[in-house]
Amino acid sequence: MRQYHDENLSKRSVTYTLEFEGKFYIIENVPARVNDETGEQFFSPDTVERLHQTILRHAKPHRVIETPVYEYTEMALQ
Repeated sequence: MRQYHDENLSKRSVTYTLEFEGKFYIIENVPARVNDETGEQFFSPDTVERLHQTILRHAKPHRVIETPVYEYTEMALQ
């Protein structure tokens, strides 16, 4: 497990994505600490709990988007 020093981490708002029970969820403006070198995102336990509760209780979304889904093997044949 890599360890990062706080000086490599910046506080930012990020977009969190999750696939759960066959649905894809996007939550915008999530507070995170982001590694400036790798882009790896770190979330506080409270933030993770709030993200999961938002999805589990089926809160009304701010907006809904439609997104295409491709199968990799199909793309390779074209």
